[in-house]
Amino acid sequence: MNASNPIPGDYTAFRATVREFLASALTPELARAGERTTSVFSDFEAGRQWQSALHARGWGAPEWPLEHGGTGWDIQQRYIFLEECRLANAPNPVMMGIQMLGPMLMHFGTEAQKAAYLPGIISGDDVWCQGYSEPGSGSDLASLKTTADRDGDEYVVNGTKIWTSMAHFANWIFCLVRTDKAAKPQAGISFLLIDMATLGITVTPFASLDGEVEQCQVFFEDVRVPVSNLLGEENQGWTVAKYLLEFERGGQHFTIDLKKQLRKLQRLVGSDANAAAGDPTFAFRIAETEIDVMALEQTELRIKGSVAAGEHPGALSSLVKVSGTELGQQCAELLIEAAGQGAMPWQSEVLAPDYQGPTAAPEECVTTMAEYINSRATTIYGGTAEIQRGIIAKHVLGL
Repeated sequence: MNASNPIPGDYTAFRATVREFLASALTPELARAGERTTSVFSDFEAGRQWQSALHARGWGAPEWPLEHGGTGWDIQQRYIFLEECRLANAPNPVMMGIQMLGPMLMHFGTEAQKAAYLPGIISGDDVWCQGYSEPGSGSDLASLKTTADRDGDEYVVNGTKIWTSMAHFANWIFCLVRTDKAAKPQAGISFLLIDMATLGITVTPFASLDGEVEQCQVFFEDVRVPVSNLLGEENQGWTVAKYLLEFERGGQHFTIDLKKQLRKLQRLVGSDANAAAGDPTFAFRIAETEIDVMALEQTELRIKGSVAAGEHPGALSSLVKVSGTELGQQCAELLIEAAGQGAMPWQSEVLAPDYQGPTAAPEECVTTMAEYINSRATTIYGGTAEIQRGIIAKHVLGL
C-alpha cells in the first residue's frame, strides 16, 4: 500500500504503516522532546527536525489538498495519524504556517503568492508567527492600532503586536494592520505578509509563568512591505482574519490530547500509593470528564467532515474551542490533585529534551505543574471563552 495515497477504508493497514514510520523516524531525542512538551509548542529545534522528517515522507501537511503537497488522506486517516503521533510522543512543530496561513493562501492568495510561500511552509524552511493581538486589542481585535500607510508600491507599517507565539524563531509574520483610519473598525483592516528580517522590526521575547519562552512582543517602526504581500483585498482583511480564526479554533483535535491526559490520570490513580486511589468521588469526576471528552470528539469529527466536504467550520469552531480548552483545564486540575506533592518541585531544566540528570519530582509528574500553568491561558488565546460564547449565542443559538 502507498501510505501517501492509501486505500480508502483500509484503516488497520494505514495505522500499521504510520506506526512503522514512527518507529523508524522518531528518534529517542525527538520522542523525549515530545514527552516534555507542556504547551502547544515543543522544543523548537526538535519540532523543526520532525517537520523535516514528515515532509521527506510526504506527510508534511496531512490536511492540505494533494495539489499543494498534501496527503489525500480522508478524515479518519488524518485522525489516526495525529493520534499515533501523540501516543508516540512526536514533538509538535510550529504549525501557524501549516494550520492557519496555508489554508488562507489557498483560499485568498494569488498564484504567485501560493508559489512563493506554500513550499517553504510545508517543508518547515519558513517559520511563521501570527501578528493579531496588540496591547489593548486582544479579544476586541477590531480595535487594533498598528497602521500600514500606502506609499507607492509599499506599505509603511508602524505599531506593535503582543503574545506573538514563537516570533523569536520565525522568519515571517502574517499581520492584521489598519489601512483606513476613517472606516469603521472592521472595514479598515488589511492582511499583510511580512518578512521578519525587514529593517525596523524588533522582537522582545518574555517568559511565561512556567519559565518557558514562547511569547514575544513585536515592534514595527517604519517597516516597508511590498504591496504584493497583501493577502486578499485592501481593507478586507477582516474577512481573511475571520476565516483564519475558524481554522485556528476548529482545526484542532483537542480530544486526542485530552484522552492522553486521561490515560496518564488513570495510571496515577491506579497506583495503590496514590491518595486518590479508591476515592469514589474522584472516580466520578474522572468518569464525568471522560464522557464530556467523548461528546467533544464526535463534534470535532463532524466539523472535520464538513470541512472535508468543502464547508466552513463556522461558529461550531467556537464551540469546540470552548469545550476543548475548558476540558483541558479540567484534566490538568485532576492531574494536579492526583499527583499531589509529586507535582510541586520546581525544576524547569528537566523540560529540556537533552536533560539527563536527576528529577526532584517523580518521572511521571515532571511536566504536570507546567502543563497546569499553561492550561490557564488556553481559554484566553485564540479568542477568550467569553467571546466564543457570544459567537455561539448569536450564530448557533440565534439569540
